[in-house]
Amino acid sequence: MSSFQRARESLGNRLREMRLDAQLTGRDLAGAAGWGPSKVSKIEAGRQTPSDADLTAWARICDRDEVVPELTASLRSLEQQYVEFRRMFRTGLPSRQKSIADIEASTTVTRNFEPCFVPGLLQTAEYARYRFAEGDPDESERGVPKSEAELDEAIAARMDRQRILHRGDKKFHFVMTEAVLRYQVCPPDVMTGQIGHLISMTTLPTIRVGVIPFGAPLAVAPIHGFYLYDDKLVLVELFTAVLNVSQAGEIGAYERSFGHLANAAVYGGEARALLTRTLGQYQLPTS
Repeated sequence: MSSFQRARESLGNRLREMRLDAQLTGRDLAGAAGWGPSKVSKIEAGRQTPSDADLTAWARICDRDEVVPELTASLRSLEQQYVEFRRMFRTGLPSRQKSIADIEASTTVTRNFEPCFVPGLLQTAEYARYRFAEGDPDESERGVPKSEAELDEAIAARMDRQRILHRGDKKFHFVMTEAVLRYQVCPPDVMTGQIGHLISMTTLPTIRVGVIPFGAPLAVAPIHGFYLYDDKLVLVELFTAVLNVSQAGEIGAYERSFGHLANAAVYGGEARALLTRTLGQYQLPTS
């Protein structure tokens, strides 16, 4: 169970205790609040996150108005762990890039595993353009830039982030699967330039770039990508949200998983040879 789910269940348990202390059934509380009867049970079981208005109504009905600030603080802590894309991108893609840059600036060792996409800090501007413009075809609000100007600004912000790779006081370790190089998430000419850039990145002394070849034995399945910032924070990007993990036990699990994945990767000359082989997939036929 994730720390986010534990926190949501803890909040649900607190609300259940308040309801029982007030000698109310779930149906009583739902009726007084004007909710469907299942909403109370979902919140108490940790299957639904309450809103600020829900917490205020709950406390009022249980005659516990004085605990609203405490409940709201618990909700804010919960929301910090699970940030919906619509909320995260409300201030725009460039703002999101700058907030990540702030995290990277305060981190000594950054580790990043990616099963599907080139790590953001290693992307070319052309590859980043396709990633930013992708979004969700069924939900136009999910992280899609509102204008070409915003798209250009987001790309510039990501390129600016990459300057940190050349700082001697920072260390970076990137691991990606060979699938990252094979998935055609952008046109062939863009992917050719991206792979060429990755080849040059393998020679930088401040970073390690590893590629897990197809057929390599894996102790851990490459289920999803994640960033590890020192031993303090893990960021996991999901389809609809970003999960922030700060609980020590969970961070330790991600560190162990990264170690297994990193051990399965090839580096240096072997990585460059693998990258070079994949270029043939994107070579355009000559007339």
